Amino acid sequence: MSEEEAIHVADVSEGIGGDATAEPGSPVELPVVDVLTGRSFITGKSGSGKSNTASVVIENLLSNGFPVMIVDTDGEYYGLKEEYEILHAGADDECDIVVSPEHAEKLATLALEQNVPIILDVSGYLEEDTANELLLEVVKQLFAKEKRMKKPFLLVIEECHEYIPEGGGMDETGKMLIKVGKRGRKHGLGIVGISQRPADVKKDFITQCDWLCWHRLTWDNDTKVVGRILGSKYASAVEDLGDGEAFLMTDWDESIRRIQFHRKETFDAGATPGLDDFERPELKSVSSDLVGELQSISDEKERRESEIADLKQELQKKDRRIADLERELEEARDLSDMADQFAQALLGKAEAPYRGGGRPPAGDERLGGTDDGDEGQSVLKSYDEAVAATEESDADPEAETDAAPGPGPSAADGGAEVDADAAPGPGPSAADGGAEVDADAATGDAATADAADVDATAADSADEPNPPDDVDPVTRDDVAESALRFDEAIELGTREAVIDELRSRIESLPELSRGMLRHYRREGASDPVAAHIDAGGDGDSGHAYSRHRPIRRAGLIRHAGRGSYAYAVPDLVREAYADRLDEAQVDEIVRAVERVFVPSAELDYPPDAAPAEVGDRAPAGDDEAEENTDTDGADGDEEPSAPTDAGLSDAARRFAERSER
Repeated sequence: MSEEEAIHVADVSEGIGGDATAEPGSPVELPVVDVLTGRSFITGKSGSGKSNTASVVIENLLSNGFPVMIVDTDGEYYGLKEEYEILHAGADDECDIVVSPEHAEKLATLALEQNVPIILDVSGYLEEDTANELLLEVVKQLFAKEKRMKKPFLLVIEECHEYIPEGGGMDETGKMLIKVGKRGRKHGLGIVGISQRPADVKKDFITQCDWLCWHRLTWDNDTKVVGRILGSKYASAVEDLGDGEAFLMTDWDESIRRIQFHRKETFDAGATPGLDDFERPELKSVSSDLVGELQSISDEKERRESEIADLKQELQKKDRRIADLERELEEARDLSDMADQFAQALLGKAEAPYRGGGRPPAGDERLGGTDDGDEGQSVLKSYDEAVAATEESDADPEAETDAAPGPGPSAADGGAEVDADAAPGPGPSAADGGAEVDADAATGDAATADAADVDATAADSADEPNPPDDVDPVTRDDVAESALRFDEAIELGTREAVIDELRSRIESLPELSRGMLRHYRREGASDPVAAHIDAGGDGDSGHAYSRHRPIRRAGLIRHAGRGSYAYAVPDLVREAYADRLDEAQVDEIVRAVERVFVPSAELDYPPDAAPAEVGDRAPAGDDEAEENTDTDGADGDEEPSAPTDAGLSDAARRFAERSER
C-alpha cells in the first residue's frame, strides 16, 4: 500500500461551499493512510446520511483488504455481511458469537494479527456497564498491540457523544477514546467518531480531527458549532443540505468542499422501516474455526462461572451448618445450666431431712423412707417438682426467716439475714429465696418432726407465694435484641443517651443481681457462684446462675472463658462511640453509669482496688455493711473468726468465713 492509494467515496456537489477548482460531479477521493490512521468526525441529524457515509468509507476499505472495527450501538451494520466476510460479535443470537470483556484480547488479536474485520455490536447488552467494560477492554488491547505492531487500523465509533460527552461525566471508556484520538496516530491506530449532535461531543476530540463531514443540521446549538469551525456562511448553509450531502473539511489539502456521498452497496439495516415487507438478505458467515477460538473462551468462562456458583452454594451450606452448630452449642450450654439446677434442687431435697441435725428417718436412709409406712421424703419425687424447684423466685430481700438449725447461712433469700440463734447443724441450706419446705419433710411422726425442727415462723414464711424469677436461658437472639436497643438509644451519639440506656438496664435488675454486678465490677472477671456469695446469696449454683442471667441478658457482663464472666460496661461505652473516646472520657461516662448501683465510697477508687484501700467502714445504705455482720458470734459462745488477708476480694473473704463456720 502506497500513500497515493485512495478510495472514491463521493462527488463534488453544487451550492455554497462548492469546490471552485472542480466541476460538479467530479470524483472526491480520500487517502487510505490518512483515513486509517487519522482522526475524523462525521455528524448530521437523523436521516441526513451520516451512517451511510460511514458505511461507504468502510465498504471501500473492506474491498481493498484494509482492517476495521465498528462499534455498533444500534445494530445497523450487520448488513455488511451481505457482501463481506466480517465477524459479527455481540450479545444477540443473530451475532456470530456472544462475547464479554473476557474476549477483548482475542478480538484485538483477530483484528490486528489475523486481519479480521469485526462488528462489535453493543446494542444487545441489557447492562450498560457490561457494554462499556467490553468496549474499554477492547480499545485498551488495540492501543497496546498497536504500540508494538504499528499497523494502520481504523476504529469506528457510532454515537460517540455517549462516550465522550461535552458536558462532563466521562467515564474510563471515554478517557481511553480521547487517548486514542490524541496519541493513536503515531502508532497507526485511527478513529472515526459519529454523532447526530455535535454540540454534545467533547470539543477536544472534534478540534483534533484531520477530516470532518458535516451533514444537515438544524438545531441552533449544532449550527453554532459549524459556524465556529467552518465559518458563518456554512452555519446557515448546513441547514439546507440534502440527504447524503455534506461539507467535507480535510487537513491534507486544507479545503472545504460541498460533496454528495455515494449510496452504500450492502443491505441498509439502519434504514427507517416502511410499509414494504422486510426481507433480510442472505449474509455471509465467517470461518467456523474463527468462531471456535472465541467459543473456547466462552466455554471456559461458563465453566469458571459454574465452578464459582458451586463453590458459593457449598459455602452457603457450610455457613448454615456453622450457624446450626453455634445454635446447638448455645442450647447445650443452656441445657448444662439447667442440668446443674436440677442436680442442685434434687440434692437440696435429699438433704432436707438432715438439715435439722437430727437422725435420719428409719428405713432406707438414702431415700429418707420410714418403717411405719408413712410417706417419706423421696430424692426423685417427680421430674416436675425438680423443674419447679429450679424456677422458684427470689424472696423479698428485706424478709428474715428463722432457718433450720445449722452453722451455715440460710439461703432463704439473697439479702436475708441468718438467725443469730441458729443451732449447729451438719450442712448449709440449699433452699432458694421463697422456696417452700417440702410438706412431707415438715409433717409426719415425731422423729421426722424432730429432724425438721421448723418453727411456726419459718412455716408461715415458706407458705407465702412469691413471684418467680425469669430464669429462661439467654439466647443469642436475646443478646442481639439488647444490642439493637442499645444501638437505637445511642443513635444520636449523645453522652446522655448512652448513660440513660445503661442506667435503665441496671435499674431493671433485681437487687441481688445488682449486687452480683458490683462484684464483677470489683473483680473484673469472676464466676457466678462467687458473685452470688459476694452479693449475699448462698453457694448454690442453681440460685447463682438464675440471678446471673439477667445481668448477662442485659449485656453488662460477657463470657470470659472457663466459666468466668467479665465486667462489660466500659466495653459497651467504647463500642457505642466506635472507640473514638480516650480512656479518660470512657472512665467519666462509666462512673456516671455506675452511680446507680455502686456506693459513692467505692466510686472514688478503681474497680480492682483492694478492700484495705477502700476502708473498713462501708458507706451509709450499703447492703454489704449488713452482709459483713458476724452472726455466729451473736450469743457470745463462739470467738470471732480470725481476720482474713486484706488483699482478698469481698467474695473470697465471705466464702472463707462461711467455710470456717
